[in-house]
Amino acid sequence: MVIRDNITGKGGTPAVDFLSIIWIIFLLSAFLPMLHQRRIEAARLHLIRTFERKKNSRLITLIHRQEALSFLGIPLTRYINIEDSEQLLRAIRLTPEDMPIDLVLHTPGGLVLAAEQIAHAILKHPARVTVYIPHYAMSGGTLIALAADEIVMDENAVLGPVDPQLGEYPAASILKVIEEKDKNEIDDRTLILGDIARKAMRQVRESLIELLAEKMERQKAEELATILSEGRWTHDYPIGVEQLIKMGLPVKTGLPREIYQLMELYPQPAGRRPSVQYVPLPYSRRDGGRR
Repeated sequence: MVIRDNITGKGGTPAVDFLSIIWIIFLLSAFLPMLHQRRIEAARLHLIRTFERKKNSRLITLIHRQEALSFLGIPLTRYINIEDSEQLLRAIRLTPEDMPIDLVLHTPGGLVLAAEQIAHAILKHPARVTVYIPHYAMSGGTLIALAADEIVMDENAVLGPVDPQLGEYPAASILKVIEEKDKNEIDDRTLILGDIARKAMRQVRESLIELLAEKMERQKAEELATILSEGRWTHDYPIGVEQLIKMGLPVKTGLPREIYQLMELYPQPAGRRPSVQYVPLPYSRRDGGRR
C-alpha cells in the first residue's frame, strides 16, 4: 500500500512544498542585500584604514548621494544636516591635535548652520587638513572646503557659490525685487523675507571672510567672500579648478587613487545609510600607522 500525505509523496518521496519555496526565496531576498551591504561596509573601512596608514592621518568621509524612494517614485535628495555636523565634530574630537585630517567631500550642500559648524571645527584643528573633492562640493560643501589648508580636486570637479537661499528663492533675488519695486507695492511677507535675506547674506559673508583671512590678505578675503555670497551666479553655478586658482584659493589637482576607489564603494543605494564615516576610535599620534 502506498502512503501519501502532506509531507511525503509517492513511495515516501518528500513532496515539494510550494509555500516553503516562497518562504525561502523571501528570506534570501531579505538577507542577501544585507550581506552585500556588510561586505561593502567592510571594504570601505579597510580602504579607509589603508589610506590612514599610508598618510598617517585620520580620513573622514562626508558623502551624499542622490537617492530615490521606490514608493511612488518620489526622489529623495540628501544634504548636510545637523547629524552630519555632530558626527564629523566627534571625529575631529577623537583626532589628536598633531594628526592631519583628510576629508573626502561629495555633497550638493545643505544646512548653513551645520556647514559652518564643520568649517569652524576644521579651521580650529591645529594639524593640516586636506579636503578631497572627486566630483563636487556645492554651497555648504564649498564653505567646508574653504576651511581646509589644502583642497585637492579631480580636474573636472567643481565648487559652487555660497549665496544663502531662503526656501525656494535666493536671498539676493529677494533683495533685488525689493530694490526694483515701489515699497508700497510690496506685501509685508516679502518685506520680512527681505530683512531676513539681508541678514543671511551678511552672516554668510562674515563667515567666509573669517575662513579666507587665514589663507590670504584680509582685503582679498573680503573681495572673494563678496563674490561667492552676493548672488553673482545662480546657486548651482560650477566653479572649476582653473577659476578657483585664479581666485587665489589653495587648490590643486591629482586625487590619490584610493579616493576614487573609495567613491566606488558608495553606490547609489535605494535606502538610507550614514553619510559621515570614520573608524570610531580615539587615535594617538603613533596609532596612525599601526592600528
